[in-house]
Amino acid sequence: MRRTALLPPLAVVAAAGVALGATSLPAAASSPVAASSPVAARGPERLTMETVSTRAGFVTGGDVLVRIDGVRSVDRLRVTADGRDVSRAFTVDPGGLSASGLVDGLRLGRTDLVATQGRERTRLRVVNHPASGPIISGPHETPYACTTAQWRTVTGASLGTPTDADCSAPTRVDYAYGSTDGTMKPLADPRQRPDDLATTTTTTGATVPFLVRVETGTVNRAVYEVAMLHDPSTPAPTRTTRSPGWNNRLLLTFGGGCRGGWYSQGTGTGGVLDRELISRGYVVASSSLNVFGNNCNDLLASETAIMLKEKVVEQFGAPRFTIGWGCSGGSYQGHQIADNYPGVLDGVVAGCSFPDVTSATNLTLLDARVLDTYFMKTAPGTFTTEQQRAVAGFGVVASIPNLSDGAKRLDPDEEFPAALAPELRYDAQTNPDGARGTVFDHTVNVYGRDRATGFALRPLDNTGIQYGLAALDAGTISWDQFVDLNRRVGGIDRDANPVPRRTVADRSATEAAYRTGRILDTGAGLATTPVIDYRAYTDRVKGGDIHMNVHGFSTRARLVERNGTAANHVMLEEDDRHGLFGLTSPVLRGALTQMDEWLTRLSTQTGTRTTASVAAAKPRSLTDACWTRDTTPRKIEQTLSFDNRGECGRLYPAYPTPRMVGGAPLTDDVVACAKKPVDASDYRQRPSSAQLRELRAVFPTGVCDWNRKGIGQKPLAGTWQVIR
Repeated sequence: MRRTALLPPLAVVAAAGVALGATSLPAAASSPVAASSPVAARGPERLTMETVSTRAGFVTGGDVLVRIDGVRSVDRLRVTADGRDVSRAFTVDPGGLSASGLVDGLRLGRTDLVATQGRERTRLRVVNHPASGPIISGPHETPYACTTAQWRTVTGASLGTPTDADCSAPTRVDYAYGSTDGTMKPLADPRQRPDDLATTTTTTGATVPFLVRVETGTVNRAVYEVAMLHDPSTPAPTRTTRSPGWNNRLLLTFGGGCRGGWYSQGTGTGGVLDRELISRGYVVASSSLNVFGNNCNDLLASETAIMLKEKVVEQFGAPRFTIGWGCSGGSYQGHQIADNYPGVLDGVVAGCSFPDVTSATNLTLLDARVLDTYFMKTAPGTFTTEQQRAVAGFGVVASIPNLSDGAKRLDPDEEFPAALAPELRYDAQTNPDGARGTVFDHTVNVYGRDRATGFALRPLDNTGIQYGLAALDAGTISWDQFVDLNRRVGGIDRDANPVPRRTVADRSATEAAYRTGRILDTGAGLATTPVIDYRAYTDRVKGGDIHMNVHGFSTRARLVERNGTAANHVMLEEDDRHGLFGLTSPVLRGALTQMDEWLTRLSTQTGTRTTASVAAAKPRSLTDACWTRDTTPRKIEQTLSFDNRGECGRLYPAYPTPRMVGGAPLTDDVVACAKKPVDASDYRQRPSSAQLRELRAVFPTGVCDWNRKGIGQKPLAGTWQVIR
């Protein structure tokens, strides 16, 4: 048998905060910044310099917004960029204690900014990257389909053919408006006021015409949209001339999906024209690569969010705070951006949530696929419907085939974006060198490649798992069924085909998943980020559904395990009458209001943010709660828990995943379990000597020891990591 050589993942550079020096955050802005190194500083007005629109090492597009503190006047202030005088870019900020300016014309790579005033001097090094990226995600994916010609703006216009190989397109501005009939409509001619134009009052009390400026352009090979209330008859909004309709808050929307989310620019963003969001005065921004249905890679999504926020801040000024907003695949982004790249998001409202795509989702999909294969093909008719459900743990048995179908994201020739030409796609028989459509191949910069095949390595494993263990202990299945299930359940190969042997994770890929944050750690930025987890309950949907209650509890369990508390995490639950994440829900609208209040309080705090200070700023009315299924739902305030306590637990019971039925912890973050010998004392239904021998033959290397760390389970290596 040919021995397979393993190619390690691309180099991971140490956390950027360490590599670039100390960092700090301004109290009233959420932009990640890098502090300057003052020279000959003295007195209360010492000069310090920091970037405002992004961290100093992550500048893109040739410009960066910079603030210099200790400046009361710009008369004697001199600022240079590698010796080039850029002093004219700076003006004194409101309050008169600092000056800000957009420094442009930066070359690619390093530039030293130096500010002097009298005897004071300070220096800051920035690193500029192309507007097309990358900055942290490693080399661009190929092939890659540009879709600007298929893109339609709010008025139906096309962005046209791309202007370069990086799928770029000219930036354009269109307008829409809020109608008195309650809808949003395109505004073909911004000079005309529609008869049905509504007005709106923002969260800061400004009443303005419901006219919406929508900017569309490209960044990081994605199409972005930025929407804000603005009257086109007034001066264009800038950092110094802000639109009266902006409430000084930024909301980044993240879209869901995963299957087919690779090799394409995509044809939609996470949505920027929701009437509820715009009416409150938020600047709402999103990009096509912040939709997991276009890009199922949280690292690339994080990079794009960083670059998009930089663009917004440089154009309109730093917001008071930034909220991450998204459901399903959008929840991955909110959680992982907040944890791995602290400072980009100040708070997260996550709907139909999962901790991350790598552990909680992919492992559950693998388990559903092998169980579905066993029940339907390997041993049909040997388990009753209820026994199958008990083995899987799901609320309804239909979730087994439902989630098995979801495992197409692990299948390299099953799901591709329509924009990718068929001749470029992988086919095991006709095009073995084609682009492979899997979540692992799409994130190959992290996971690395198998030298023999070129396929991505996988943090995917089901060795040692005793499927149906809790069902056996409960007497729902027999020992004979338990042994046969685990003997023949098998795994999937690298093309997602069923195979008799269990799936074995690649060690280097598994370690990379943990160390780079592809598996949500929660002990970094998320530990001090306010999170509201909103769930429209679908565990008992007739046809089955992937958005199960357990995943929100897994995120909370990780927070508790890593930080000793989940005081920054609030869970809200109701039925699904408003869809998975619809703002027709009063509960979800209230969650946004309370997140705004929470972050407004936090923005006035000084000093280092801690989980305790975050919890102290939480509005008193914001607690775990559920709402009854009545015509007029009643709010029930109680701590929501996986053990289904209280009235909320009876209304919206949580169910385990197949791995948890097999004994896995609620954190659901073990890719490949450590093993221990089969021991008869571990089973409530004690096996006979013959049954014990059979089980030991099934698990010759042992069964999962869930009390130990998993194989390759490493600590997060730090925040703001860069993949080279």
